[in-house]
Amino acid sequence: MKALKLLSLLCLLCSTTTLLADQNSEELENYISKNKQEQFSYDYEKNEAESSKLRDSWIAPLNLQYSYSRSNPYKSEQTSQNAAIKMDQTIFQSGGIYYAIKYAKASHKYMDLSVDVLKRKLVKDAISLLMQIKQMELKIAKQNLQIKNAEINLELKKEQYLNGQLDSGFLDNAVIERNNVIQALYDMQTAKERLVSQFQTISDVDYKTAKIPHLDYIDEEDFLTHNIVLNMSKSDIEKNRYNKNVVTAKYLPRLSVTAGYNWSKSENSQYVFGANEKDYYDYGFKAYMPLDINTFKDIESSKVSYLKAQLAIQDKKREQRAIYDQVMQNIKNFDKKITLCIENKDIYDKLLTDTRDLYDAGYKTHYDVELLENSLNMQKIDAQVFEIDKQLELLTLYEMYKNGK
Repeated sequence: MKALKLLSLLCLLCSTTTLLADQNSEELENYISKNKQEQFSYDYEKNEAESSKLRDSWIAPLNLQYSYSRSNPYKSEQTSQNAAIKMDQTIFQSGGIYYAIKYAKASHKYMDLSVDVLKRKLVKDAISLLMQIKQMELKIAKQNLQIKNAEINLELKKEQYLNGQLDSGFLDNAVIERNNVIQALYDMQTAKERLVSQFQTISDVDYKTAKIPHLDYIDEEDFLTHNIVLNMSKSDIEKNRYNKNVVTAKYLPRLSVTAGYNWSKSENSQYVFGANEKDYYDYGFKAYMPLDINTFKDIESSKVSYLKAQLAIQDKKREQRAIYDQVMQNIKNFDKKITLCIENKDIYDKLLTDTRDLYDAGYKTHYDVELLENSLNMQKIDAQVFEIDKQLELLTLYEMYKNGK
């Protein structure tokens, strides 16, 4: 019976959300503003452009040159024109061209994952703030019930004091208790407005009508497989591996093709009267290999960066597993608290039923009934608050999880 009631309550909580448990990344990203989404789109476009530039960096430019001059050193005016097209293109670089292209692709992937991390962090912040706002609204509702109970308690203490059943100290404590719970309400309202202000700076969603997403559980293997932090570390390894090869190839033999076309025209020169025009071409190849004193140091440095990246991912895996285990443990604790709320709810249900019977028989007052009704509703609110706490814990995983659906 208790398990059935717990299931019913959890179903009620889940019904307040609009998204299904299997919502994808795009649905979560709708919680950040359109402006910020466009900024991230530009980041991806810039990454694409930078990657293309890096990929084609081995292609040498085609140099175009033209000059024109006029002079009169010998009384007659002389003119001279020169034009040239020159090319010096590397066609073999001991594998450097191949690895440079691979390095560009790996860098593109790494930069995109870097943007994913930043975007995911902002998405997490937006949803977390919305959840905290909804949670604060529940706490405010609970606080209003506590104020009602404090006011009932004050009325009871007044009656007992006037009837000579209590001294003024008990009445004074009741007044203080009422003031304390009201002041706590004001603090909660201020905290809510602060959360709303923070939420509105990063989201276009109206918090008053917005529904918080219901996040599904993620198993550990799936979490580690689609973990953008780990995938970024893997991409860093790949990037450093290709960079190591690029640096090595930089000090190995390379072969270039050279070609050019030249044209010149002069008029009224000192030695030739009239116009003198000529053009010619040249082509060939050149091979060279740099001998640099820092060759081995440069290669060793790139190799160390690669080895360090390989070791760093082991720490990242350990870190992500620890985060996952901690989140799962926290969720278990919140489940225990929800179960306790359900047990308390059962107790208050029974007490409320008995008290109503006694009230109908004239043995209890309407204050007794109202106190228990308020206490019962507070237990229901506590269960909802703890359910949001579970979602906030899962949000910690979703910040680093992108399944690419």
